[in-house]
Amino acid sequence: MSSSILTRTLIAVALGTGVSSANAGDWTEFRGPTGQGLSDASGVPIAWSETENIAWTRAVPGSGWSSPVVTGDRVFLTTAVPYAEGEEKGHSLRVLCLDARTGATVWDVEAFDQPGGDSVEKHQKNGHASPTPLLEGGRLYVHFGPHGTACLQIDDGAIVWKNHEIEYAPNHGNGGSPAIADDKLVICCDGRDVQFVVGLDKQSGQNVWRTDRDVEVEKGFSFCTPLIIEVQGRRQAVCPGSGAVFAYDPQTGEEIWRVRYGEGFSVVPRPVAGGGLVFVCTGFGDGRLLAIDPDGTGDLTDSHVKWSLRRGAPKSPSLLYAGEALYFVDDKGIASCVDGHTGEVHWRERLGGNFSASPLLAAGNIYFQDENGTATVVRASTKFEELSRNTLAAEERTFASYAVHGHALLVRSEGHLYRIESPADR
Repeated sequence: MSSSILTRTLIAVALGTGVSSANAGDWTEFRGPTGQGLSDASGVPIAWSETENIAWTRAVPGSGWSSPVVTGDRVFLTTAVPYAEGEEKGHSLRVLCLDARTGATVWDVEAFDQPGGDSVEKHQKNGHASPTPLLEGGRLYVHFGPHGTACLQIDDGAIVWKNHEIEYAPNHGNGGSPAIADDKLVICCDGRDVQFVVGLDKQSGQNVWRTDRDVEVEKGFSFCTPLIIEVQGRRQAVCPGSGAVFAYDPQTGEEIWRVRYGEGFSVVPRPVAGGGLVFVCTGFGDGRLLAIDPDGTGDLTDSHVKWSLRRGAPKSPSLLYAGEALYFVDDKGIASCVDGHTGEVHWRERLGGNFSASPLLAAGNIYFQDENGTATVVRASTKFEELSRNTLAAEERTFASYAVHGHALLVRSEGHLYRIESPADR
């Protein structure tokens, strides 16, 4: 079986769980069209260096850890640019559109301004532009936590609407990206003061529903992105937070089910789904990976958790489900492959380095990227096979996750965006 056919087969397995898809070739949200880091692209390079397979490199103004999103030949990023007087005077929260083939700037628009002395303090591993934008139907949706959420036209960056009504106090900065379900944007808002999930009308930006998370936890802040799945014909927005993971009806905000996990907090990894299960990480404090049957209602803690593991469970990178196996890397560089049905370990290997970015599956291979820009590429297999290790020229931190465009990888570092592509495909 060719690598491209294998990858399409693996994606079909994931989509069998009811995870929504998008047009082929578009990378529309955090972790791509399925929200799970799966690409059906072929010919994506497995080897590169500062002189090999770099189509272009472009400096990105300001700072941000949002991942690129792509539609057609346009790439979109968010960034926080300090005002001329310096960071103490605040930031311009901006949206950039680049030509995917050349890296040239098409447009650059300010979405919001963050004044100096703002109460949102960022962690050294976070920033003011960490949530990844979302593309759909000629529009781009961007979220900057309590600084605002906006909708822009992709052709010229014109603002369609702005929402300033989502108020909470993030701890360490903003993180979770929006998800889309039919006509609703679903956003997790887990601050140090209040924790809730909100549904916005995607046409107008108006708040349609808000559901508070009613769990007692010492540390309520988290940074998660919802995953939209379908179970028995009903949509669910799976939204991990501190102390519990909840599934909501994305149209109404009604809680469908929950699974409690005690003292887990600062939850970052986006859930993945496959084989009839949803896989959730419980964050710092608890530090487990749970396999949950989402076909139920109410409190499923004691009835629907099929297995759990603690060793190697990520706290920052998301998981990857492919071919009935679950692949992941923890923050300290231990990569694992386990059976999705049972949690049995197929392999566990030390990659080295520290990790925040989420893994990618493309052309039958899995790409792991550490915080210094070193990528380890392994075969998507229950037997460990390392194919390559690759580094970028600039010694910059690299926390953003990959995007895919055609046969190319798009990689965002602390100060640059790279297009990694074979010369034959340019």
